[in-house]
Amino acid sequence: MMNNSTECLGPNSVDLQTNSKNANCSTKLDAHGGGGITALGISVSILLCFITLATVVSNGFVIATIYQTRKLHTPANILIGSLAVTDLMVSLLVMPISIVYTVSGTWSFGQVVCDIWLSSDITCCTASILHLCVIALDRYWAITDAVEYSARRTPERAAGMIVTVWVISVCISIPPLFWRQAKAVGLTDCMVNTDQIFYTIYSTFGAFYIPTLLLIALYGRIYVEARSRILKQTPKNAAKRLTTAQLVTDSPGSSSLSVNSRANEASSEAGGSPVYLNHVKIKVSDALLERKRILAARERKATKTLGIILGAFIVCWLPFFIITLVMPICKEACWFHHAIFDIFNWLGYLNSLINPIIYTMSNDDFKQAFQKLIRFR
Repeated sequence: MMNNSTECLGPNSVDLQTNSKNANCSTKLDAHGGGGITALGISVSILLCFITLATVVSNGFVIATIYQTRKLHTPANILIGSLAVTDLMVSLLVMPISIVYTVSGTWSFGQVVCDIWLSSDITCCTASILHLCVIALDRYWAITDAVEYSARRTPERAAGMIVTVWVISVCISIPPLFWRQAKAVGLTDCMVNTDQIFYTIYSTFGAFYIPTLLLIALYGRIYVEARSRILKQTPKNAAKRLTTAQLVTDSPGSSSLSVNSRANEASSEAGGSPVYLNHVKIKVSDALLERKRILAARERKATKTLGIILGAFIVCWLPFFIITLVMPICKEACWFHHAIFDIFNWLGYLNSLINPIIYTMSNDDFKQAFQKLIRFR
């Protein structure tokens, strides 16, 4: 139930937004308003609890699947497993407290818990975003420099990328702790209260805008490279106008492709006999053709997966980071209902649920291992 009292912009867990002292005030959700818990409060609580539980289960299964399946013990899957661990931390350390804060509209856990919760929120959410970048970067190197990178693509290198992600995330989350103690007044709100516009720019660009540009650039390059490989492995339809081909089987395991080049196709269309200048017989291994077909299919699937990951990431986090950057700049000129902040905040959390679903549904090895894990095999 929406009460009639107004408070300054309140809870937003990853809140990097600033100027809460001078920000516009908006009506807050009071689950206990009117003498009891409302139907709206109960519905919101159930929905958010379901999202949290689904995030815990899905990421837990990804971690268990990678751990139990030796076939998945590769540097690329180490990065995916680290992403699942990060998203699991979001669901365990951040989302449960955020449920209470979102529904009640007031902070009741004290100053120490507030500082820990804010730091965990910013660090884990930033690390989740940056993991998508290193996964895309690993894929980019693997597809554009396959020969040399295959020798450097080791578990140690993957571990170094993971450490880099966490170092950057901590560097983004630590600064507010230095000035929060001096500005902490009361315990009704738990958010980053600061007038430091430079920190807002630094944090939002470091946690979202720069990683997003990097993801788009990497995905674009991967798409172009994968597309060129597919075209190289697929015969052009235009060649059918210049040649006639007949597949002749000589022996098991191999085929012969008989190609006849036409000197004048127009004469055939006019009713005359076609003139053949030569007759070429090309032997092609069935195994090689099948291997190329499988590789082309994998490239298409991998490219589609990256596109889905990128699209889901932008849809989930873009609204939150836009409003986070706009509010400190426009100050009193802007007004947003408090529910908008909560919706955008939880939309960002939803990305931690989407990531494991995308990876398990798009990877055959993951799906098979996942099914065996469910059957306790």
